[in-house]
Formats: sequence, C-alpha cells, structure tokens
Amino acid sequence: MLQEREFERVGGTQPVKIDFRVLAATNRDLEAAVANGTFRPDLYYRLNVFPIQIPPLRERQDDLLMLLEYFVQRFAQKMGKHFKKIDKRTVELFRSYPWPGNIRELQNVVERSVIVSPDGVFSVDAAWLSKDYRRVSLPQQTESADANQDASRERQIIEDALAGSRGRVASPNGAAARLRVSPSTLEYRIKKLRIRKSHFKLS
Repeated sequence: MLQEREFERVGGTQPVKIDFRVLAATNRDLEAAVANGTFRPDLYYRLNVFPIQIPPLRERQDDLLMLLEYFVQRFAQKMGKHFKKIDKRTVELFRSYPWPGNIRELQNVVERSVIVSPDGVFSVDAAWLSKDYRRVSLPQQTESADANQDASRERQIIEDALAGSRGRVASPNGAAARLRVSPSTLEYRIKKLRIRKSHFKLS
C-alpha cells in the first residue's frame, strides 16, 4: 500500500486508489538497525523519503522555555488555575536539567506541578525530576529525605485529584482519569499512603 498507493478490500474485486502521507518518528538509529537485522530494510527505504533530524530537548533551550510556558498555560486552563508568572528558580532548573525523557517528561512534570502549585506563581520542585539527576545535582539530600518528600508530594497530588472528583476514583471524571493512571494502581497508592477517600465525598 505504501508503494503502490492502492489496496483491495477483503472480498472486493477492484483496487481502491488512495492518496495519503505517512509521518513516522523514532529515537532509534534505523540505519544501524537495518545493518544488524533488527529493522526491515524494505520498510526503511519506503519510509526514508524526507528525513528530518530533531535534536534532543536539552539542546533546544529556546524551545524549552516556549514549551514550559505552553504547557503551564494549557494545564492551568484545564484545571481552572491562573498563574501570573513562572518562578525564576523553576526556569533555571528547567534550563540545567538534561531532560532524558524529552518532551513527554517535561509535559508530565509541568502537569504534576500545576496540580500542586497555588494560584499566582508556578513552580516545580526538583523532587519531580529524575532521581538519578537529583542524586548528582543535589547531593545534600539523603535518600530517606527524598523518599519522604516524594511521598508527601504524591499524597498531595492524589488528594487534589480526589478533591476535584469528590472522592471518586474510577468514574470517567474520577481521580484516576485526572491523573492518567489505572483505577487499580491509584487504589493501591491510596491504600499505601493511608488516604481516606471519604473525606472528599459530598455529604
């Protein structure tokens, strides 16, 4: 279909002409994958029409700040919050962090932080970034302190989600949907952190 621009339906007798474009993205070295036999060469040559190389987020400082502002505005609007500015320390933290998870990691960190940040000033706690990175850049923190801080942040995020869903976990607008996790996973974390869902239900 990629090559001939047509296909036949199951049970059909006439080919169907199609006009389409395919955009494929990967973080793998496909030439190396073809060479070692882990990627089909015929598919590679059908896809490799107009390759575009995009550098990782850590090499795109201008894009980084633009994306930070975009995601803050997007999630703040979604959650009914308003931020007048972004904390200066947060901007410096974003600039210095290598972002091994690229835009997906940045998006998740911002969304988490929007949930727990009060209105007015948006800020991100370094605890939300990669633990490997924090062990290198913040050696003064002990692993025990990190664990306690992580648990406290996680509790706050879950409680905010439960408050917004009136204590519901598995409904379409429940806390699990808000946090984009499975209901069973969230129920486990609620039990682990000894959070009482009944506190967030309507009387």
